[in-house]
Amino acid sequence: MPNAKVLSEKQAIVEALAERIKSSDAGILVDYKGITVAEDTALRTELRKDEVEYTVVKNTLVRKALDKLGMNELDHVLNGTTSLATSVKDPIAPFRIINDYSKKLGERFNIKAAYMEGKILNEAEIEELSALPSKDALYAKVLGTMIAPITSLAVVLGQILEQKGGSLESAEAAAE
Repeated sequence: MPNAKVLSEKQAIVEALAERIKSSDAGILVDYKGITVAEDTALRTELRKDEVEYTVVKNTLVRKALDKLGMNELDHVLNGTTSLATSVKDPIAPFRIINDYSKKLGERFNIKAAYMEGKILNEAEIEELSALPSKDALYAKVLGTMIAPITSLAVVLGQILEQKGGSLESAEAAAE
């Protein structure tokens, strides 16, 4: 029987893990067996840039945290080496980065399972999400789509003005 201090520390870790999983938009459980320190450092640096929290976790403690949140469907993958990547700001970031590293490192770095907003994802859904661009890239695309009609209008009006023999400078001078 573990002493009370060790037990309370483990309970605190389970609570923290449960809160981390609950508050994150998305998370991925990874088998990292066989990667080098340099590869792990590069991965962590990349994840940190996109504000993804990545830690090595104990299977038993994660199992208890997941069970507490009603996500016990993930219990079967909690064996061997396990790390957890979670994100609060950009739910796509951990999928994109972890999937890239999984492809690059092959059998030494595998995705065990993933969840998004409390839903357990299958392999096809994980692959689909990892193909999406980052949140910032999506914002840029939407903004570009919104600005395109205005830009086109400005170009057309400028061309009409030139066809009529005027210029933008003379139109501005006349307006003043």
